[in-house]
Amino acid sequence: MTRKRRSFTPEFKQEAASLVLDQGYTVPQASTSLGVVESALRRWVKQLEAERQGVTPKGKALTPEQRRIQELEARCERLEREKNILKKATALLMSDDWNRTR
Repeated sequence: MTRKRRSFTPEFKQEAASLVLDQGYTVPQASTSLGVVESALRRWVKQLEAERQGVTPKGKALTPEQRRIQELEARCERLEREKNILKKATALLMSDDWNRTR
């Protein structure tokens, strides 16, 4: 019998982690009341602590600020790739023009 993997929204993860960090719950208390595995809650708490210190996570961010930072970083990367493609295309076109004029 296979178990279906549950998924949680970033907002749920943030709220669950804030129970531990801000409201004084222990990880076992919060995980029992929320019905999540302790190891997952510990990861969320650790991630939320890091995000509050300004560290952008590699996976999906929990806080809206860090999610916005991830979106902007992805956009910057895409724009850099597009810029490099345009540079190469311009260089290629310029070299073709140079060869035609000879």
